[in-house]
Amino acid sequence: MILVNTDYISKKELETLTIVKGSTIQSKHLGKDILSGFKTLVGGELTAYSDMMNEARAIATKRMVAEAQGVGADAIINIRYASSAVMGGAAEIMVYGTAVKFV
Repeated sequence: MILVNTDYISKKELETLTIVKGSTIQSKHLGKDILSGFKTLVGGELTAYSDMMNEARAIATKRMVAEAQGVGADAIINIRYASSAVMGGAAEIMVYGTAVKFV
């Protein structure tokens, strides 16, 4: 499966199938949340949250690809990511794009 954030794939003619998406909501373990709270006092990267967001993006992307495979897509173009805080320590990641077939 080819994944791109452009609206074309070089040297390929595309047939648009449908929009596809994937999402997940992730939260951190309470202990890691407390440790990250202390980290905000001294500054620096909150690695527990960085890891959480990277994992969430991977899960959401995998779900989007599965949806695209379900409609027989060869690629997904115009991929976009969005995130939002759902509650303290939890975030939603959504990814969406256009499933296409090579002509």
